[in-house]
Amino acid sequence: MVIQVTEWKNTPSLSKAAPLDARELYHTTHAQVIHMSLSPDEVIPLHTTPVDVFFYILEGTGEVQIGEEKKFVDTEVLVESPANIPHGVKNTGKYTLRFLVVKVPSPA
Repeated sequence: MVIQVTEWKNTPSLSKAAPLDARELYHTTHAQVIHMSLSPDEVIPLHTTPVDVFFYILEGTGEVQIGEEKKFVDTEVLVESPANIPHGVKNTGKYTLRFLVVKVPSPA
């Protein structure tokens, strides 16, 4: 077996809309992990996914909305979002908001 190491900075961005930066770090049938970076005031609008999602905040501050509820989040916080419930993220801070998006199981 070869140990797989992925550096987020060396992974191509999935996003065509700058400054949004989304980089897939891991993807199997079991899970998908995406590293996201949002500039100040940048928003990922409310949307749904057919699988459970959680967000793990690496750096910065923001607001996560799950359904009708909004929560302030900062570094080292995990937020769960059940399947088929609208969710979105906004960078409310002065600096970049970096977080992991983990989808379980991986969407088709």
